[in-house]
Amino acid sequence: MLDHLKANNRAWSERKTQVDPDFFTRLENQQAPQYLWIGCSDSRVPANEIVGLDPGELFVHRNVANLAPPQDANYLSVLQYSVDVLKVRHIMVVGHYGCGGVAAAVDGQRRGLIDHWLHPIREVHAHHRGELEAIENDRARWDRLVELNVIRQVKNVASDIFVQDAWARGQALSVHGWVYSLSNGIANDLNVTVRKIDDVPEVLGDF
Repeated sequence: MLDHLKANNRAWSERKTQVDPDFFTRLENQQAPQYLWIGCSDSRVPANEIVGLDPGELFVHRNVANLAPPQDANYLSVLQYSVDVLKVRHIMVVGHYGCGGVAAAVDGQRRGLIDHWLHPIREVHAHHRGELEAIENDRARWDRLVELNVIRQVKNVASDIFVQDAWARGQALSVHGWVYSLSNGIANDLNVTVRKIDDVPEVLGDF
């Protein structure tokens, strides 16, 4: 079963070693990424490929709608490990336009367990209802909610004790918010980068 995937894997491995015979030896012996990517599980958003990084160069955490909820032990474990052990220098929260999870959070349909997971997006929607309802175009309103969700997750990351402790001890660490466009493959910087504790209220305001 899955023979085509196994064949793809072998071909990929051969291509890597043809270009760089020591690639897997180096990869086996160290992991020193400078970046943590917190992104959506959507299969159309391949983290390493989007930013052109090899295995070992990007630490990745993905979930539905790229959330960074302070009560989620999975996300918190990834965050602590990347900050305290790997000493990443950049954390990127990366959403994507056309996110089905963001749409599902506010379309009024009930889907079961996923509704609980997506509740933080409904809170973002309620907080920014006036701005969103002023956008007449449905797709533009959806895309803006995607952006607002990313900004809210940036604030969650920047407000976390692991990140704030890192800043307090002088560790170089920046938190960024990006949105990837499925239509052209470009990752757009929302310009909400936080580099120190004092940046949180200044950059993120009342998010």
